[in-house]
Amino acid sequence: MNDTIAAIATPYGSGGIGVIRISGPKAFDIASKLFSKRKLRPEGCTNLESHKVYHGYVFNNKNKEIIDEVLLIPMKGPSSYTAEDVVEIQAHSGTIVLRTILDEILSHEARLSEPGEFTKRAFLNQRIDLTQAEAVADIINAKSAGALKFAASQNLGALKNQIRELREKLIHFLSLLEVNIDFPDDVEPFKPSRKEMELIDDVLEKCREYVKQHEDACFLKDGIRIAICGAPNVGKSSLMNRLLEQDRAIVTPIPGTTRDPIEEGLNIDGIPFVIIDTAGIHQSDNLVEIIGIEKAKDHITASDLVLFMKEPGTHFTDKEFEKVVSLENQLDKKVIFVVNKIDLDEDNLPTLSKKYRHIPKIEISALFNNGIKELKQKIVTTSIADLDMEKSSVIPNLRHKKALEQTIESLISVKTGLAQTLEEETLVIDIKNSIDSLGTITGETASLDILDRIFDNFCIGK
Repeated sequence: MNDTIAAIATPYGSGGIGVIRISGPKAFDIASKLFSKRKLRPEGCTNLESHKVYHGYVFNNKNKEIIDEVLLIPMKGPSSYTAEDVVEIQAHSGTIVLRTILDEILSHEARLSEPGEFTKRAFLNQRIDLTQAEAVADIINAKSAGALKFAASQNLGALKNQIRELREKLIHFLSLLEVNIDFPDDVEPFKPSRKEMELIDDVLEKCREYVKQHEDACFLKDGIRIAICGAPNVGKSSLMNRLLEQDRAIVTPIPGTTRDPIEEGLNIDGIPFVIIDTAGIHQSDNLVEIIGIEKAKDHITASDLVLFMKEPGTHFTDKEFEKVVSLENQLDKKVIFVVNKIDLDEDNLPTLSKKYRHIPKIEISALFNNGIKELKQKIVTTSIADLDMEKSSVIPNLRHKKALEQTIESLISVKTGLAQTLEEETLVIDIKNSIDSLGTITGETASLDILDRIFDNFCIGK
């Protein structure tokens, strides 16, 4: 934390602007040695004022040659991203020019930053908590407007504030227990009031609500998985191309064109999806086809939504459907029955059996783009029909969810202990465990290996 770090903060490649970031005690000093407001006879620039934009030139300190025309923005800590002295240099974006400027900075007692080190320093300097640090990565990787909305809310501290409120309630409960342990002769024997019992119940209910919110809305980060399945040559690849509005999958009249599943991202009405075109499911003696069919079944099992395709002149049988979507998977599997090629024969379309009449049915022609708009709308409504996306401003991630589940487990033990009138020393263990579990979410009790895992996933320069 006492050294100065630097990195290119924008992606490599040619473009209008590239940003180089410097953070640490020597950031201003290094910038003043490399930057000059003058084009002729470049010289250093001292007395840089915080939060002002300077126009000038970065030059090679050794031979005084100008490297690039830049804008320079100094920010005095703690009013900066890392809460340290920070300087950002906006140069022309090109691999060579940015690398040359960075090399010049590194030659002046700065080192290349580690992945996520700027954000890690912001966390260690207590400018942000761990949920806000994770939200930075979520903002960068957002796949939809909804994902961006929740990440931005978390970056502003929505989850941090709610988790800390729960911790404060449990800390208050813990203090009542510890007073009885430390000063048994000075206070009445511990007996929780109705208000204190309700406090535990309130925290439990809120933790369960957050877990449910993760399960309901985590797809905003990863996307809802859609598997297109059906017999060979039913039009699965054509449908995928229509949904993506590009020729992603190979389409031929020859059955069995798709062997390996093809996976691609898709955004419909701001909802992210991952769509998979699978091999046609049928009986085969061909080893390659058999492997493709097994992979298709694995993707169907792992999917959130199945588009089960049929064509005119064929029959829908319960046995055929249950071979693709097994009975045990049907309990939590959403399915849309898609009848393709209606342009060939509108009078001989397959129908659903009475057993599966509850499955929504859409008739399309992938060839002529008929019914695709209606299918997209049905995909969205079927996928998120039971979800209330306005219910909360936060979506806990998987790490948060696990910590919340540990908190719930500890608090259930506390309630059991209270019912059995266990000693305060025993209750304290479970209360402390629940407080520590919540603390791992915000970072107050997070171990070093948790921090390393989080920040190692960031890019260099962030």
